[in-house]
Amino acid sequence: MGPAAQGKTWTANSLKILRERGRGTSRGTGRGTGTGTGTGTGTGMGRGRGMWTPPQGGVYGSLAMTDRDAAQGRTEVLEPDEDGIRRAAAALRAGLLVAFPTETVYGLGADATDGVAVAGIYAAKGRPSFNPLIVHVPDAAAAERVASFDGRARELAAAFWPGPLTLVLPRRPDAGISDLVCAGLETVGVRVPRHTVARRLLAAAGRPVAAPSANRSGRVSPTTARHVLDDLGGRVPLVLEGGGCEVGLESTVLDLTSSRPVLLRPGAVVVEALEERIGPVDRGGPDPSRPRSPGQIGSHYAPRARVRLDAGEVGEGEALLTFGPDPREGPRVRNLSPAGDLREAAAHLFAHLRELDATGAHTIAVVPIPGEGLGRAILDRLRRAAAPREG
Repeated sequence: MGPAAQGKTWTANSLKILRERGRGTSRGTGRGTGTGTGTGTGTGMGRGRGMWTPPQGGVYGSLAMTDRDAAQGRTEVLEPDEDGIRRAAAALRAGLLVAFPTETVYGLGADATDGVAVAGIYAAKGRPSFNPLIVHVPDAAAAERVASFDGRARELAAAFWPGPLTLVLPRRPDAGISDLVCAGLETVGVRVPRHTVARRLLAAAGRPVAAPSANRSGRVSPTTARHVLDDLGGRVPLVLEGGGCEVGLESTVLDLTSSRPVLLRPGAVVVEALEERIGPVDRGGPDPSRPRSPGQIGSHYAPRARVRLDAGEVGEGEALLTFGPDPREGPRVRNLSPAGDLREAAAHLFAHLRELDATGAHTIAVVPIPGEGLGRAILDRLRRAAAPREG
């Protein structure tokens, strides 16, 4: 959170729609206010009960916003109660974007069958159109309506769903999934999240929901509603509150479209656990110019500051991300896990990167992280954050 925006007050008075297809109205009656801590000129968080009236005889499309639109935009934060779930589900069915919590990170959701709504994800995130999106569904039966399952897929779904595992499978031609979701591929990544709020939302929406992480493309992934607002406040209409994310890392992505499974992205479900179920898994090196799943672009999950890995000492003007017993402390120091617990480290990774980035340090020095188990996923994210960037 940027110091320039601390103390900024946000009133959730009216819900501004990004773009309109058809004709409809949006009326706000809530009076909730909150204190925002978004970066720079970013918007703050408001809580209210603004009533959204869906269009008559048309639907809304979530398209690109101009800078002026964004400056005047309103992002409303909904509580995860019955009314909040109902409104968020109705918004998804009407072609709007909704940020929502999962056990991994917050996702930016759109109806996966609505190409215009999906285009809104790319516009809000500034995301490369060739990077596929993961489709989220409430249960395994819904997943089989989207993708073609084999025995391996069913075995893994039974073992790890609901949970942080995405399976890349042949997409069913009758599923109606937008080509934008799959980036023109004949495959689709699908998962059943574990977070209670996410599952309630997906069940209420009654649609498959495409959802990458709810942040600007290439930036640090969000693990709280506040993080979402820091990046996308004023660019999306609704954020569904769900507290902090339990896992804090994106899902493991496994490609099952060939006879030999390929790990496309390490995550909270470690490869050893997958191999116990289905045998050997290749650790394939992805082509960042033709990603088959999210998170395969070379420079990704990046704070604004540069990231320096395997650091022993901290240079002048640098912040420190450390791990395990370490006496160093201060406003520019964060410890992923003083106890050396990789699960705790994973849960803190993105939040700590954001906090250190907000200090204004030009570089974040990162101590060596163990490379076994969940450490592989942490190192994958850190290496992408440290990768050379264009410009």
